[in-house]
Amino acid sequence: MFIHVVQKGEVLWEIADYYKVDINSIVEANALPDPSKLLVGQSLIIPTSDNIYVVKKGDTLWKIAQSYGIPIQDIIRENQLTSQDDLYVSQTLRIPARPRPEIEVNGFTYILGQDAVPVVSEIGDLLTYLSPFAYLVQEDGSLVPIADEAAIGEAIAHGIVPMMSIVNFTMNIAGENVANKVLNNPNVVNTLQNNIINVMRDKGYQGLNVDFEYVLPEDREAYNSFLESTVEKLHNEGYFVSTALAPKLSAEQRGLLYEAHDYEAHGRIADFVVLMTYEWGWRGGQPRAISPINEIEKVLDYAVSVIPRDKILMGFQIYARDWTLPFAPGQEADTISVEEAMNIAYAHNAQIQYDYLAQSPFFRYSDNEGNAHEVWFEDARSAQAKFDTVKEYGLRGLSYWGLGYPFTQNWVLLKDNFEIKKL
Repeated sequence: MFIHVVQKGEVLWEIADYYKVDINSIVEANALPDPSKLLVGQSLIIPTSDNIYVVKKGDTLWKIAQSYGIPIQDIIRENQLTSQDDLYVSQTLRIPARPRPEIEVNGFTYILGQDAVPVVSEIGDLLTYLSPFAYLVQEDGSLVPIADEAAIGEAIAHGIVPMMSIVNFTMNIAGENVANKVLNNPNVVNTLQNNIINVMRDKGYQGLNVDFEYVLPEDREAYNSFLESTVEKLHNEGYFVSTALAPKLSAEQRGLLYEAHDYEAHGRIADFVVLMTYEWGWRGGQPRAISPINEIEKVLDYAVSVIPRDKILMGFQIYARDWTLPFAPGQEADTISVEEAMNIAYAHNAQIQYDYLAQSPFFRYSDNEGNAHEVWFEDARSAQAKFDTVKEYGLRGLSYWGLGYPFTQNWVLLKDNFEIKKL
């Protein structure tokens, strides 16, 4: 795949002719609703059928290497070039095959019931695990059931491992109170573990993800002990256990989200962990990138120092946010899909901008009432940046939050970058 950023005055047929590819392949790979509509700054995936590239005016080796997602030195070596400047228009370059490492991919989905079937079916070949979200833990160790049968059945039909997800919070329930009452009562812990095993047996789950958030700092060791005993019990039953971790920068980081999440302990106890590396641009905060690469890398730098790399799934959100400006505390952004964001951009002929530090696209527009908006979303470039990060850090894989937001470019690029492990 090649990633092309639309310039002023470009139209799709000219881009297709430039790369010598069928225009319909570009439309399909990018889910373009109207091939006649392109925006300045928009990124397009260009499917290529071979490994030959013809140098165009303005090309540099850096630009070509970035577009293909491979090191400059690989192109120099493949073509026996003497320097990075050894290019001329119409020169034919052989592009070396990009290695496709094998990774594991998890997808959380809170779309349940029969509505989950098309969501899972569409990307079934690209998931290792599916985690219907989520069973709510009660103070007595019981679990609030969810309509996960259809999602599990469709997952199994696609060779996906169903992974049960449990949480201690909702929008209206304070997670720290539930966690405190559960984690410090051995009888409740035992009840909860038995209930988990019963659900897993009944529903066909093969593993568990523990997502306890807002755990009080003083309950940190109780949480670790709960994980140790849960892993022991579930391993004896043939199940695996993973955990979800808040995005910490150090062991000393303060705050209710972070202090009870002991990275070293989770990395030692659990079979693998999911780093929740998203929500910097949260719905109640200032407009900014939701999953900025520069922030993700800070989390990973700490994580890999205390957790084995082959136990880490990096979180990747696949939705967009639309903020009304000027931002005022208390207001919330709308959460929309990437493709909804692009439809808004098309409707207002917005110019797509790109934050190279965060590796994230955004645009601004005014609605019909004259209100200013700022939208941060994902595109082919930002997805590729995240895939490159997984490779650079040698991680176990990726975990998506949350399935059901259409983002065609992501799945096309995921398949192009990796072999997805099936268990």
